Amino acid sequence: HAELKPVVAKYREWRQFGEDEQAAREMGAEDASFLAEADDLAAKREAAAVKLQEMLIPRDPLDGNDVILEIKAGAGGEESALFAGDLMRMYLKYAERRGWATQVLEAEESDMGGFNQVTFIVKADDAWAHLKFEGGPHRVQRVPATESQGRVHTSAATVTVLPEAEEVDVEIDANDL
Repeated sequence: HAELKPVVAKYREWRQFGEDEQAAREMGAEDASFLAEADDLAAKREAAAVKLQEMLIPRDPLDGNDVILEIKAGAGGEESALFAGDLMRMYLKYAERRGWATQVLEAEESDMGGFNQVTFIVKADDAWAHLKFEGGPHRVQRVPATESQGRVHTSAATVTVLPEAEEVDVEIDANDL
């Protein structure tokens, strides 16, 4: 019901725009000002149709899952660890603004306040839908806090995004051990 309610609402809006457009065209025979309104309603109906088509595209079955995010500092030494820390704070702030719950599962801090590795979980109904494309290498070029001569450094970190797995019953036969 929760997934279909917005689709039904958009369909009803699309249908209402069509009925209103038809009424405006009928009234336009008597008063030409209604024809401009009918054209406006036709444009709104077309936009609603496009949105409705997007909403009818099948969703990824994992879109409703929670997400486990792992960030690892890559090439770049201590600056890379600082960049990994910046990425972590960015993702945590994004989750906070969306009202999602987060929990740090594991964190390995570096000497200067960054993170060599950090793993946290994001709990939300649509976390996977919003974060599934964030995985991969991330790179930054900047003058780091660790640089005394003002040179630009390139640092990298990897972000792994996994949907939280469903709990399954596993039976291991003692003869297999």
